[in-house]
Amino acid sequence: MAVGSEINPNDAISSAQKVELLFFGQLKERLKCSKLSLEITQPLTISELKLRLVSQYPHWQPWLEERELLAALNQTMSSSDEIVKAGDELAFFPPVTGG
Repeated sequence: MAVGSEINPNDAISSAQKVELLFFGQLKERLKCSKLSLEITQPLTISELKLRLVSQYPHWQPWLEERELLAALNQTMSSSDEIVKAGDELAFFPPVTGG
């Protein structure tokens, strides 16, 4: 698994066993990562997936555990108990404010 702005092209595991993660806004800047491909062996809730990310990248904990962090599963706003399966796309982003 690669951390950075692009998915690791050298990863030999089929994309069918992976979840594509996208990070937007200030979250992308804080994590220094816009896109990540994560291998999963079984469906996980969004909360479980965030815990897994924190276990792999402990320095991401303050940002991924923000209460206001939003998630969109396959481009649909989702709650933390939604199930993420291989082949899904999950995007995280901070709340949007406007004026």
